[in-house]
Amino acid sequence: QVQLVESGGGLVQAGESLRLSCEASGTFRRLNDMAWYRQAPGKQRELVAGVSSGGSTNYAESVKGRFTISRDNAKNTVYLQMNSLKPEDTAVYYCNADLELYGSGSPVLDAWGQGTLVTVSS
Repeated sequence: QVQLVESGGGLVQAGESLRLSCEASGTFRRLNDMAWYRQAPGKQRELVAGVSSGGSTNYAESVKGRFTISRDNAKNTVYLQMNSLKPEDTAVYYCNADLELYGSGSPVLDAWGQGTLVTVSS
């Protein structure tokens, strides 16, 4: 069974920083693309940042220059460093990963974490 476990959320003031972590555990052949999404109250879930297995990254326009996504393949972990936080960054942040499983045809699992709440006060 594969699990994504997030940590690092919390309450901060505007301008401060937080670092989110997400570790993939369980049995899988390979960890492919990983990403962070967020969902604010009353809004749809949106992509914040993504990182490929090769290290290529992409960001939402709203977080470019403030957030940095990175991964440690040896630890099966993806990070999101969030600097200069704004009240509009308040949301539940979800980790997402594409995992290649063992088995005939190398099935792929699109896995999600349980979410971690980030609250930014003004």
